[in-house]
Amino acid sequence: MGRKPSNRPTSFDIAYRAGVSQPTVSRALRGAKSVSAETRARIEAIARELNYSVDKNASSLRSQRSNTIALLFFEEQMPDDSKINPFFLAMLGAITRSCATRGLDLLISFQKLEDDWHVRYQDSHRADGLILLGYGDYKVYESRLRQLVGQGTHFVRWGSVDEANIGATVGSDNVGAGRMAGEHLLGLGRRRIAFLGQADEHYPEFADRYRGLCEALETAGIAPDPHLQCNAVNLEDRGHAAMAALIAKGTAFDAVFAASDTIAVGAMRALAEAGLSVPGDVAVMGFDDLPAASMTNPPLTTIMQDLKRAGEVLVETLAAQIEDGDVPAGTLDAKLVVRGSTAGPSTSSG
Repeated sequence: MGRKPSNRPTSFDIAYRAGVSQPTVSRALRGAKSVSAETRARIEAIARELNYSVDKNASSLRSQRSNTIALLFFEEQMPDDSKINPFFLAMLGAITRSCATRGLDLLISFQKLEDDWHVRYQDSHRADGLILLGYGDYKVYESRLRQLVGQGTHFVRWGSVDEANIGATVGSDNVGAGRMAGEHLLGLGRRRIAFLGQADEHYPEFADRYRGLCEALETAGIAPDPHLQCNAVNLEDRGHAAMAALIAKGTAFDAVFAASDTIAVGAMRALAEAGLSVPGDVAVMGFDDLPAASMTNPPLTTIMQDLKRAGEVLVETLAAQIEDGDVPAGTLDAKLVVRGSTAGPSTSSG
């Protein structure tokens, strides 16, 4: 604290002018949440005034850190053979910007779930922590998460948020979003609402969305019909197959809530093939608000997740783990986006 400024700016010079310790300066410039917003702003302003920049090599040597985090995409079945869910690709910009703001390098890698990705990064000092996006069947993924926890790896994943989570998880309020979807369809007079999505422990986010829909139905005095829940994973052809099977069974329904936009697009194709109009005969809505949702005919009503905030919170959560700081809340709100696929009155007798 008593050190006077030198001719060449250092973190000690900033500490002297800010009236704080040098470790506080280091934490503030790394974006640590343990430093108050007011103090961090003061330190950042002085750093800019002095044209000070962090020497990443020296910082890494002192802290035994790489100042790099790894973003791992896991392959999923996709209709275009890209193997990457477009929803996760849409998060990339926010994650990149958040890393840049914190002075962190971002290593992006594509992984097969069955590979030994869990030992390649933090253990080899290639990265200080991991952001995990995508997983397919959660029960397959779960054992790897337990290994990460057991070896003390810093990581955060996007997924379903609940008390039983393994490690840090960030995700939307899927139950609340499912309830919002149900309330929207009920408000339009729909009473026989089908759900397309595998709603079990293998796909917990889909299960949460279905649970929210059931809560909305029960609140309205309607008992959920298990015959209207049809399994489908996140592929357009699976949505088409599930919808076609439900139509073939002859079970009455006047609305469809699909667990993803991709499933909803397939469902709309099956409805058209069966001569059922959207939304006249059947109202349809999806989840994710992918770019394709606004280009269907009619445009798809959906639930929009806050991708910008999602990317920020993923990085904030991982940085807090690395810095031993306070981990932010992991549940984000979602928003209803109403388009033409749910407009108009129901024409079915239900």
